[in-house]
Amino acid sequence: MDFSSPKIMGIVNVTPDSFSDGTLEQVTSYHSVMSSWSKDKLRVTSLIQKGAEIIDIGGESTGPDSKDVSLEEEMERVKPVVDWVGTQNFASLPIFSIDTYKADVADYALSHGFAIVNDVTALRGDLGMIEVLMKHQPYVILMYSKDSTPRTTREDVQYDDVIGAIRGFLAVRIDKLLHAGFPRDRILIDPGMGMFVSADPKYSFEIVDRLDELKALGYPICVGPSRKSFLGGELKNRDARSWEVARQAIQNGASIVRMHTIMR
Repeated sequence: MDFSSPKIMGIVNVTPDSFSDGTLEQVTSYHSVMSSWSKDKLRVTSLIQKGAEIIDIGGESTGPDSKDVSLEEEMERVKPVVDWVGTQNFASLPIFSIDTYKADVADYALSHGFAIVNDVTALRGDLGMIEVLMKHQPYVILMYSKDSTPRTTREDVQYDDVIGAIRGFLAVRIDKLLHAGFPRDRILIDPGMGMFVSADPKYSFEIVDRLDELKALGYPICVGPSRKSFLGGELKNRDARSWEVARQAIQNGASIVRMHTIMR
């Protein structure tokens, strides 16, 4: 994958409780949503048409107040999308990413043409993930999170040096992969944003301001500010602000910005 120019990763959440899609209060069961599957297909197609180079598909929310999702349920959510993607001949073929920390979900997606695993637990969520990564040798995004489990808390963590903490955490997670023999040029890093870092919004802005310091690790950086609460204001009004932060992140060295909407 060529990271000489920044890429837009479009987000497709096939979940009933994504904080950013505004569905938590409207939907009690994923399977109760009429034509939800059609909406997923339309969203994938729309993101591609608008210029997303990467499509990130996830079947489990890990945001604050999210609930544990079994392997069976997550697989049931993502499998139709993964299978459909494999049958398509898109005019401009994007790269597909699976947003999961579960090894079996990653294995299924990678076996059906997906090329990236986006693991918000940085390999802490499932001990079998390294084996899957070694089997397929995809790109993998390792993300910083203050929480040791996939469930993100609203804890107001304070840092003496937020970039130092993120850099140290990611260095340890990267070493775990490298010691297993995983190729260095397939690793990407994500500093985390919003509640993944702290309930205090100042740290998310500081991360973007100091993003160039993370480049010292020598890996492409993915940043996901889209619609997160640190931006302030109502959820429905955060897209423009999301892109302000994304553009700044690109200026400071981000290789990928992970976004719900495409604005150029």
